[in-house]
Amino acid sequence: MSGRLRLVGKTAPLKSAAAAEVADQLTAADTDHPWTGVRFSARWGSRDVLHPVLVEPRCVAEISGDTAQDAGVWRHPVRYVRLRQDMTAAHVPTFEGIQPHTG
Repeated sequence: MSGRLRLVGKTAPLKSAAAAEVADQLTAADTDHPWTGVRFSARWGSRDVLHPVLVEPRCVAEISGDTAQDAGVWRHPVRYVRLRQDMTAAHVPTFEGIQPHTG
């Protein structure tokens, strides 16, 4: 895969069934993941720091969000709709040269 990963939004908490569906598709990332060591805030503007488990960017999820954005990032949490088994990460546009937004 080429390009850079870019954080463009955060999800609202997933319902149990959706969380289980997504978890079944995730593979833990190696230590060379591009976001290793990046700090993420718990919510926009917060100083609370999350400790995420980084995963390989292989599956694609459909999301729903309103159109409010700040600097290309959704202002409000997006909602998980479903996994897109018909797509791979290669179908998702990349953002060359843009650093991940970390809240």
